[in-house]
Amino acid sequence: MKALGYTQNGPIEGAGALKLIDVDKKPLSARDVMVAVKGISVNPVDVKLRMARAPESAVGILGYDAAGTVVEIGSEVTGYAVGDDVFYAGDVTRDGTNAEFHIVDERIVGKKPATLDFVESAGLPLTSITAWEMLFDSFRLIEDGGDGETLLVIGGAGGVGSILIQLAKTLTNLTVIATASRPETEDWVRKMGADYVVNHRDDLAAQVNALGLVPTYVAALTATDQHWPAIVDLIAPRGHITLIDDPENLDISIAKPKALTISWEFMFTRSMFGADDITAQRDLLNRVSQLIDAGTLQSTVTERADALTVETLTAAHKRQESGRVIGKQVLPGLPF
Repeated sequence: MKALGYTQNGPIEGAGALKLIDVDKKPLSARDVMVAVKGISVNPVDVKLRMARAPESAVGILGYDAAGTVVEIGSEVTGYAVGDDVFYAGDVTRDGTNAEFHIVDERIVGKKPATLDFVESAGLPLTSITAWEMLFDSFRLIEDGGDGETLLVIGGAGGVGSILIQLAKTLTNLTVIATASRPETEDWVRKMGADYVVNHRDDLAAQVNALGLVPTYVAALTATDQHWPAIVDLIAPRGHITLIDDPENLDISIAKPKALTISWEFMFTRSMFGADDITAQRDLLNRVSQLIDAGTLQSTVTERADALTVETLTAAHKRQESGRVIGKQVLPGLPF
């Protein structure tokens, strides 16, 4: 089968950067399904892995979002049949989705939204799982909960922020403050449902204080080390901070006087470690699909390529590296 892979970690235009390759299909494990990939998305994790992780074999295949059709099932698969349309993010310890066909554990796969095509659907899984787990696993909120409480989303216009704002406004009673630093990103987070918008390039604590709100929860989606002192300053005592980025130095001692809870959200944890509750990701993706089809949630796609080629995928990686992507980027699958 065809795939887009890299042979050496490093810059996108380096010697080992993305190439169109031929690879053999791998055998399925008992709980696996094979999917004919019809849509993919690009996320920051693609750039991070391409830069830092050398391929374990001759070629590394990235891609951690997909939508497509099941073409083969393992011996113990119970949730899906050949012909089912699905969407999912996958497992960072296995080959990615930038290929004609992809193998994934059925327990982290959801049913594709009926009202979106394959390409648009591929923009949802990774960010939806991340946002859902932040709200309901990390913050331990319950649906229709959060009365009188405030969530601050730092980096509200990115892929995770865009769906996190929507989920918080749809499924909880939280007041949502989102950060944005450009007119177009401010407009976007308001479209996603943010109640208030502040500029993360200015004094964050002063702006939040001026709103008369004290966040109980902070979703730190980007530049956490840069914003850390302000986050600790503005959050409520005994509040909860969840981050998804990788700050090199974080002085957690300043969080002690407020007895803050600090946690990471990493959506690959369940699949990496075979968690007992791994099927929670299938369940939440099915809920997201239902909410999309009901018109309760909206797509976060803003950039859509016409074809999946070395050139278009390289361009998508460059856009991710720019740090200026609003919402999600999607591409079709490779032509069969």
